[in-house]
Amino acid sequence: MPKQIITVFGATGKQGGSVVASILNSPAASTKFSVRAITRDVTKDSAKALASKGAEVVAADLSDKESLRKAIKGAYGVFGVTDFWSDLSAEREITQGKNIADICKEENVQHLVWSSLLDVTKLTNGVLSEVRHFDSKATVEEYIRELGVPATFFLPGFYMANIPGMNLRADPEGKWSLALPMPDDAPIPLFAAEHDTGKFVKAIFLKREDTLGKRVYGATAYTTPLQILDAFKKVYPVSGKEAQFHRLPNDMFKGILGSMGMPDFAQEELLQNMRLIYEYGYYGGEKLEWSTSLVDEPLTTWEEYIKGNSALAGAQ
Repeated sequence: MPKQIITVFGATGKQGGSVVASILNSPAASTKFSVRAITRDVTKDSAKALASKGAEVVAADLSDKESLRKAIKGAYGVFGVTDFWSDLSAEREITQGKNIADICKEENVQHLVWSSLLDVTKLTNGVLSEVRHFDSKATVEEYIRELGVPATFFLPGFYMANIPGMNLRADPEGKWSLALPMPDDAPIPLFAAEHDTGKFVKAIFLKREDTLGKRVYGATAYTTPLQILDAFKKVYPVSGKEAQFHRLPNDMFKGILGSMGMPDFAQEELLQNMRLIYEYGYYGGEKLEWSTSLVDEPLTTWEEYIKGNSALAGAQ
């Protein structure tokens, strides 16, 4: 029996790359599915690496429906993901997501897994109305539901990769600290996107009937800033001996982002993203147990993630 094709968008990125690797490396998934890895440039080394591992590598542009048709035609399943941060355009992201949905509908795709997030404006009744990279993906999720495409919605958590070297770093004197604009008991749904996206998405494809129409929350565990710091102290006892947590004032947080060249609207967006975590809950207070129970292999813990992490090279 021929394998069912899974089209994976963003195949050279953190999320898509993890999906490709998980399917190809899994006996259960690789005997059932083949992978069509989608990237904008098939000549890149990262694209060639995917081909060498057994993926069919195809070029496509999310803004070009006909190229999307070539990418999706004949596929049983599709993993769809868009990148707001490439040009900070929610409108572009919504259009691209709807393009994927339209072609999935036209080509009779049996299972679309959409990388989504909550509509923060609706969740907070407009209090936090600037978190565009959440709201845009939620808009596409709503469109997919209205269109009637058989779909599951995967909501990635707070990237672990964003912490080492950025929020967790040493000052010029060598003293380490974790600095975030939130209280020390805020529940952060930590997620190792490059390692664990595929674990969740593979499980979703293999458990279609259990997951259709549902949201799957992609995170290992809710972890507070103090727990993040405690793990750092355990893994790096010398550097962690005097390490402290600092709650950044909101204006200081935005100022740091501004000093990195980030425009005002994006500074406010990321601040509201942080406020979401402790004011309303990143997932609106939803629990993680059902989502993590779908995965049949260990998820990456924060402690595991920071061991030997290159961004923490100076820690000991």
